[in-house]
Amino acid sequence: MGDSSASFVGNRYWVLRHGKSIPNERGLIVSSMENGVLPEYQLAPDGVAQAQLAGQSFLKQLEENNISLDKVRICYSPFSRTTHTAKVVAQVLSIPFDPPQCKMMETLRERYFGPTFELKSHDKYPEIWDLDEKDPFTGPEGGESADDVVSRLATAMVSMEAEFQGCAILVVSHGDPLQMLQNIMHSAKQHSEGDGGLGLAERIQKSRVASVLSQHRKFALLTGELRPLV
Repeated sequence: MGDSSASFVGNRYWVLRHGKSIPNERGLIVSSMENGVLPEYQLAPDGVAQAQLAGQSFLKQLEENNISLDKVRICYSPFSRTTHTAKVVAQVLSIPFDPPQCKMMETLRERYFGPTFELKSHDKYPEIWDLDEKDPFTGPEGGESADDVVSRLATAMVSMEAEFQGCAILVVSHGDPLQMLQNIMHSAKQHSEGDGGLGLAERIQKSRVASVLSQHRKFALLTGELRPLV
C-alpha cells in the first residue's frame, strides 16, 4: 500500500488534529498529561461536528483507495480531546473503539510547553515557535523542544510499523506534534532516492537537524483537519 516514494513504510498514514476543544474555545494552553486527560478539556460541540466531518472524509478516502475497514487502525493521544475525536471517528466508521483497531499511544501526546505556559493564554504560542526557529533543540523552560517531540514521534512511528502491516492508520494527535510529524516524514521521504537501504528510524534520525526541525510551522493544521501523511 502506497507509492514508491513511501516504500520505506509498510502502512499508509493519515493525520488528524483533534476537533475544536474546550481549551481552544477558552484560549488556554493545556499541554501537561495531568491536565490533558481531564474530561473538562475534551471537545466542544463544534469540535464534535469537526470530528464527524473528518470521519466522513476519511471514510471517503478509504473507499476511493479500495481500503476495507478491517484494515483501519486509529492510533491516538491519551488527552481527552484526542480520545474524544478518535471515538467520534470510530463511530462514523462503525468500527469498535477497542484494540487492535483503536489504540491509545502516549508517544502521540501533546507537546508539553512547560509550567510557564501551562493554563496560560494561547496567545503565547508564537513565543515558543520563535524559539523553535532559532534553536529547535532548546525548549521552553521545563518543556519539550521540537527535537524532544520528534524523538518520541519517531518511537511512535517505528512502533506502528512493527505492530501493523498493510494497514490504513489514522494518527489522531495535536497541532505541534502533527506538524512536526509531517515535517520529519516529508524530510525522510527525500532520502528515498539515494538512501534506499535506510529504514524508517534511520531516515528520521538523518532529518533531526536544525535546518529541518525549525520548519515545522509550514505543516500547520486547523482543528479537525485531516491530511494524508505517507
